[in-house]
Amino acid sequence: MNVYVFITPIVVLLLVLEIIYSVRVKNGKYPFQDTISNLGTGIGNQCINLGVAFFVYKWYGWLYEITPFEIPIVWYTLIILLLLQDFVFYWFHRVGHTINVFWAAHMAHHSSEEMNLSVGIRASFTQRIFQFLFFDWILVLIGFSPEAVYSMAAVHLLLAYWHHTAVIKKMGWWEKFFVTPSHHRVHHGVNPQYIDKNFSEFLIIWDKWFGSFEEEVEEVCYGVTHPPRTWNPIHINFQFWKQLLDDAKETNYVWDKIRIWFMPLGWRPRDLEPYFSEDDVIGYNKSQQTKFVSKPMKKSKNYLVSQVGIGILFLFFTINLKLPLIYWHRILLSLGVFAMIISWGAILESKSWANTIEIFRILFMAISLVFVLNTTGISSYQNWTTIVICLISGISILYFSLVVAKPKKVYS
Repeated sequence: MNVYVFITPIVVLLLVLEIIYSVRVKNGKYPFQDTISNLGTGIGNQCINLGVAFFVYKWYGWLYEITPFEIPIVWYTLIILLLLQDFVFYWFHRVGHTINVFWAAHMAHHSSEEMNLSVGIRASFTQRIFQFLFFDWILVLIGFSPEAVYSMAAVHLLLAYWHHTAVIKKMGWWEKFFVTPSHHRVHHGVNPQYIDKNFSEFLIIWDKWFGSFEEEVEEVCYGVTHPPRTWNPIHINFQFWKQLLDDAKETNYVWDKIRIWFMPLGWRPRDLEPYFSEDDVIGYNKSQQTKFVSKPMKKSKNYLVSQVGIGILFLFFTINLKLPLIYWHRILLSLGVFAMIISWGAILESKSWANTIEIFRILFMAISLVFVLNTTGISSYQNWTTIVICLISGISILYFSLVVAKPKKVYS
């Protein structure tokens, strides 16, 4: 069972409700370009979770077989598992802000310069695999089943999702024990006093006990010290990976090529210029921030909104493990998903290659979906579903070609 199939509709519902509220009160919390970029990154991440689930059930299954412990799943052991999950995740999260390779796996989530529920969807492609590979395995070793650990990780993720909002302010006594949006806004802040604070996801007591707590006082400035300045989800996710790789290639010291991945943030090889001097103040506030904006293709807003809806439906089909799809079917469909979200970024930035990739990805997604439906016996080439898929893809191509990608008139 893929628990994300059940969690995703809840996430989407909460997101839609906050968007509706924000539009009605005109609070400006949902800049269109950033929101589409967040949704695209989140959609791509769900495809990655398929591979993570396979890894968890294989490796964790082996661990579960060799451990001498077995904890039965009843209501009170589930509460214990949630608390242990929260404690383990606190340290995973803290390491993710401390060591280069772990920050590379986490940075994408912090790269948005806004704060709303769509930012909660802006999940790193690599963070979940790092979490299960380096931390959560201990929960299996002490006797919890792989299914329970994987499912609780998803529940824990949902419990942390609602923190990504600027609509909810302070929450009184609740903040003494539990993480609130105010706490998590601080965590996403790049203000000097907010950097590397409030790592907790469910219970705020971990931060208070281990000295990483900071109260929200000054208005939070969101982002990272080196913003990606693009809407391309691939660049957003692998910017810091590339930065580390470039430094590893550039240094002449073999030892530095190896240890750069495991050194603290900000460290550079000894023959390269440091990122910051000792006198530099790391971080900035609202008055010092210049947010990234770009000029999207004309009349692309309504088109992209409709494509997000279509893309979410396509994603549900791709990740639903109840359907009789084999692994390469899901890989094929996931390739279409990644082509789609890359194309959205290109449209938002009016890239010269946006026209080509958008038409290509529509055709690829339509053909692959029809093929998979027919191969698995869910549908057939002569069925009404094929007609609907062809109609949707045809209308999308026509609208994009005639309205969004319409060439400028040349006057002689």
